[in-house]
Amino acid sequence: MLSVFLLRVSVLKNKMNTPFSHNLLTAKQNGRIPVIADIKCRSPQHGDLLRGRDPVACAEMLTQCGAPALSVVTESLRFGGSLALLERVVEATKLPILRKDFVETSDDLAHTRDSGAAAILLMISVLPEKTFETLYEKSLDLGLEPLVEVHTLEEMNIAKRLGATLIGINNKDITQWECDDGTVQTTQRLVRHAPAGATLVSESGIATPADARAAIHAGCTAVLVGTALWQAPDLRQAFAEFKF
Repeated sequence: MLSVFLLRVSVLKNKMNTPFSHNLLTAKQNGRIPVIADIKCRSPQHGDLLRGRDPVACAEMLTQCGAPALSVVTESLRFGGSLALLERVVEATKLPILRKDFVETSDDLAHTRDSGAAAILLMISVLPEKTFETLYEKSLDLGLEPLVEVHTLEEMNIAKRLGATLIGINNKDITQWECDDGTVQTTQRLVRHAPAGATLVSESGIATPADARAAIHAGCTAVLVGTALWQAPDLRQAFAEFKF
């Protein structure tokens, strides 16, 4: 049964358009660090991140600064996001957008597609494995590129068995609302266990440009940076510094 599932996933991968990964790979080939800027209104650890700024206007500015892709946190209770914000960012930037949320159902995937996102975050840590496999397959059916998020070696092995081609290594523990002390060392530890040829993204705990360079040097294609950008005195300048 698993072999049939993997064969189906393989066929779907070959058919689907993957603008999210494509933009990351293109940016890296052009000699830049592909920085996925995370549009995040609030952090459970750091509180309000916007400080009066318009997230859509900031997304437009980051696009103009050369962001190859963006992510939008749509979870509302702790992170202050929404699907409406996702739709506005998609419309304003025209970039491939990753939706970040606690996706649990096929309806969540359908809403993501209808909102215009190109990719969807699927977290192994918050789902039973069978449910995760079902949602992974369904996302491909809908034309969404799944970013499979791992935090442990066990989760990386699940991603490998699944045949995931886009993997996010979360340096922090999402089950603790990313309030732990995770650093890029998690990426450095796990990247050597990733499937060959996978597009790897280091997420969370990327606090400095040096962290971004360390993740790329370890073997990642891109980094996803949120809090460090929003807490910087100058968002535009901070993004520029992370790119090089």
